Amino acid sequence: MTNQELQSLKNKYDIIGNDPALNRALEVAVAVAPTDITVLVSGESGVGKENIPKIIHQNSPRRRGKYFAINCGAIPEGTIDSELFGHEKGSFTGANEMRRGYFEEADGGTLFLDEVGELPLASQAKLLRVLQSGEFIRVGSSKVLTTDVRVVAATNVNLLHAVSKGKFREDLYYRLNAVSIKMPALRERPADINILFRKFASDFSSKYGICKVTLTEDASIMLRKYRWPGNIRQLKNVAETISALESARISGYTDKCVIDVDVLSRYIPREDPNMLPATVASSGESDNPAEREAIIRMLLQLKQDVDYLKDVVSKAGLTRVKSPAIAAPEPMRQEEEHIDWQLNPSSFADMRDELVAIDDEQDPEEQDYDPDTAHEDMSIKTANMELIEKVLRKHDGNRKAAAAELGISERTLYRKLKQIK
Repeated sequence: MTNQELQSLKNKYDIIGNDPALNRALEVAVAVAPTDITVLVSGESGVGKENIPKIIHQNSPRRRGKYFAINCGAIPEGTIDSELFGHEKGSFTGANEMRRGYFEEADGGTLFLDEVGELPLASQAKLLRVLQSGEFIRVGSSKVLTTDVRVVAATNVNLLHAVSKGKFREDLYYRLNAVSIKMPALRERPADINILFRKFASDFSSKYGICKVTLTEDASIMLRKYRWPGNIRQLKNVAETISALESARISGYTDKCVIDVDVLSRYIPREDPNMLPATVASSGESDNPAEREAIIRMLLQLKQDVDYLKDVVSKAGLTRVKSPAIAAPEPMRQEEEHIDWQLNPSSFADMRDELVAIDDEQDPEEQDYDPDTAHEDMSIKTANMELIEKVLRKHDGNRKAAAAELGISERTLYRKLKQIK
């Protein structure tokens, strides 16, 4: 394309900029337009990918046919097949009449499938079939229909990465990627940033009759250095916001509003490192699957232990008793709630059973010795043993009757007796 033809194309589709990568993308779009080859447009959100399928359609033999742009990421997974391929009456709840899908409606025209990487795997298989043979089936039907549609797809994700993760079909990727067109990010074309800002500010000024916003040299440098994660869409929002809030009505004295660095900095978000993708250094051990599984098991066991202790406390009849509020010293003039724990005597039998059960679950030989708690542990064990001996004497050595009164099994009682010996 000559420079004049390229500039005419940009004017027609309101495309601003002279970056070589942008020019190359437009030239490829025009070159493949006369064919029916499938095109995959890639690039970040907000770079203007939607212009490419329009250029392809308008410069192709299908320009008199219909053109539809479908955002695959905005359609619920349960209805995507109905939207693309149509459905028969009664095929699902709410299908009160037959509906033609986009592939049927666009017969002889062009379909732009934006965010194609969001398609479910089942829908990807159907899309692959219609791309290869032109055949499709409406939801709820068994009749095979045919269509003649040119497909241009776009994505802002790495489809090869999605293929490696099993989220996108490899055969569909290569079928869509017959011709690849990459739209550059705004930060990759810094020379176009100020041109775009002036265009957006001028359009806003003309539309609302306010002074046109211009930037000082320092402010222009600041504008170019910002990374623009939202690309052209974000830049347009910033230009229009500054124009609306900082400009004024055109008067006989001026028709311009000059913005310096101090004013511009209030409208450009500060780059927070925490908001950017972070590279986490790893020693290799933390990525060990066995270690991760062990940590998960420990956390689950800890939760079970906590739940068990709560259940023990609940069965033991521990209750919270409020004591009268005690006045705090003058610097802390507030009432504090003093809580004591009181054992309900009627729940002694339950507490006895829990002590025996807890002691039964813990094998003394498997426990680590702790000198700070050893005396307490021995006191509990001694109390348990004395309780067992007392109940046995009460029943003249009848172990079955003693176990029944203690609320434990005979097997547990035998084990306790063995420990006593």
